[in-house]
Amino acid sequence: MNDELQLLKNLGKTSAQWLHAVGIHSASDLRRLGAVDAYRAVRTRGFRASKVLLYAIEGALMNVHWNDIPAERKEALNRQLDAIAARQKN
Repeated sequence: MNDELQLLKNLGKTSAQWLHAVGIHSASDLRRLGAVDAYRAVRTRGFRASKVLLYAIEGALMNVHWNDIPAERKEALNRQLDAIAARQKN
């Protein structure tokens, strides 16, 4: 299978399948949505993705291994998630 998402760093078969299931089929789709919203879409769909998927998507967008994303950037991603969750509670 020629899957554009699987050609991106960090994204394998399962993560690509999850992204496809939520309507993300290309690198441009992923860039347009961003890591936080793509991760939220996967989680909202019921897939049991860990935060590693969030970091893997961000790394794919940055073309770096997810472990090489600076801690400050990971913290910023988590703050974005927390802020969205807080808004949804209200």
